[in-house]
Amino acid sequence: NGTWAAEKVIQIPKKKVKGWLLEDIPGLITDILISLDDKYLYFSNWLHGDIRQYDISNPQKPKLAGQVFLGGSIVKGGPVTVTEDQELECQPDPFVIQGKRVQGGPQMIQLSLDGKRLYVTTSLFSGWDKQFYPDMVKEGSVMLQIDVDTEKGGLKVNKKFLVDFGKEPDGPALAHEIRYPGGDTTSDIWI
Repeated sequence: NGTWAAEKVIQIPKKKVKGWLLEDIPGLITDILISLDDKYLYFSNWLHGDIRQYDISNPQKPKLAGQVFLGGSIVKGGPVTVTEDQELECQPDPFVIQGKRVQGGPQMIQLSLDGKRLYVTTSLFSGWDKQFYPDMVKEGSVMLQIDVDTEKGGLKVNKKFLVDFGKEPDGPALAHEIRYPGGDTTSDIWI
């Protein structure tokens, strides 16, 4: 009949905070993708610092299947104190891999064709990086690999994989977009 409608099925609640620009930190989804088998939806929540995996086998009732925190603005010991949170009981710990504390939050994501490896970088846009994550601008961004449980759902950081763009020649560098060789679930390069 010429009409269009959408139904909200996932909500990222804002977090009430002290020590930030505003009194709330909203969820800021900066990248999103769906696995090739249409079973899982993934997104990066740059300000809160997490990547989420939802089972969307029933699109009207998605279920959170996996979540990892990789930095973000709400980590313990940072300048921001969360005073009210509808999701978490406490602020997540800073994320450290191979002795390096990750600055920034998860941003661009790429999922391997088999759905078992999710790659993520932490830089959004240099102007925003400077405002929200000045330490990342000084130290450089990173690329990480998340191992995905494609049977039961679940995400786990591969502790052996770290690309530190702070150590690049003429760095530190801020890596934004990444491309999976041969294409990923969001592209048609592999066709």
